Amino acid sequence: MKIGIIPIVAKEVDGDVLNAIEGYIGRFYSNFGFEVEIISETSVEDLLFVYNSVRGQFLGRFFLIKIAEIRGIEGISVALGITDADLYEEGMNFIFGLANPYLRSAIISLARLRPEFYGEENKGLLKNRAIKEAMHELGHVFGLEHCPNPRCVMHFSNSIIDTDYKGNTYCETCLEKLKRSLGWKDDRN
Repeated sequence: MKIGIIPIVAKEVDGDVLNAIEGYIGRFYSNFGFEVEIISETSVEDLLFVYNSVRGQFLGRFFLIKIAEIRGIEGISVALGITDADLYEEGMNFIFGLANPYLRSAIISLARLRPEFYGEENKGLLKNRAIKEAMHELGHVFGLEHCPNPRCVMHFSNSIIDTDYKGNTYCETCLEKLKRSLGWKDDRN
């Protein structure tokens, strides 16, 4: 089983961020039999039809369709798109990410995870935030809902403050749900 990371580029998706996400989710999800691989990047060009020039944002759900299509072509189990484009959904000012378990696909946007967006200067912060959002959206792909525990990675982030506060792992409750969802058996007994 493989989780494919797909960069969907408007201007540039930082390779260091991709590598940090690949390394973290690779270490975590290897416990469930997944390999993680960065797939060749693709452009946002064929998604320009969902660009809202007034907002300066793309409608996120169409990214999921593109990612699911690439997932099928590449023959991977789950696909995680990572874009530098700013995303939104109707009724929301922006989204950090979006997932669809039926498509076995997720997308995260780095646009509002960047420290510079908030006037901050901290290179490591982007990697940390991106890892949290990747873990969060993959959790949704594997059937997890939002968690009331503000430290759990599955807690809903209404703002970057929420993202910075939560951890980058699943709480015990969510981890148990994930294990059940993935059919994980503890062979240590």
